[in-house]
Amino acid sequence: MTQPSFVPIVEADQVRPAYRLDVPSIWTQSRPSEVRGTSQPEGRRLGRPGPDQGFALKLARRFEARLVLADGDSAADAIAGCTAVAMRRCARFGRAPAVYDLEFAFTLWGFLGGAPADLVEARSPLFRSAAHHYQAQRAIADCVNEEALRLTPDAAADRIGEWKDLLTVPGRV
Repeated sequence: MTQPSFVPIVEADQVRPAYRLDVPSIWTQSRPSEVRGTSQPEGRRLGRPGPDQGFALKLARRFEARLVLADGDSAADAIAGCTAVAMRRCARFGRAPAVYDLEFAFTLWGFLGGAPADLVEARSPLFRSAAHHYQAQRAIADCVNEEALRLTPDAAADRIGEWKDLLTVPGRV
């Protein structure tokens, strides 16, 4: 509201003029992290963005008591690696994580039981220290073939014996 000129007021209470902002200059993609082009870059260890992916970490804690760990495996490493797989799966469908994404990941890597001995042997070096290394988590997620991401948790459990068709583990033929 404007102040009438005939009313005496102290200088501190007078209406101040508005701050004038400069007209912004033209915007350019000059920062190193800017996405250039029309889509997110794709490739190994780049990840895939999706909505509310951090929720997968909360869901993963529900499986902690059910994990079947081999000697040398830790629950934190299994959760970190399988959460990366679950986030990749849910982002593939363009949605937020669900408990089924985590069930799929834990089942596929054999952490919910029924894993063949050669799968346990192949996963151990991959998952070692995954809770502490982001690149290890990305490598675990990249081991899952695109075809496998479309499977349901039950289908992954049925095909765990043929895990070499679903997973591409480095150093294994």
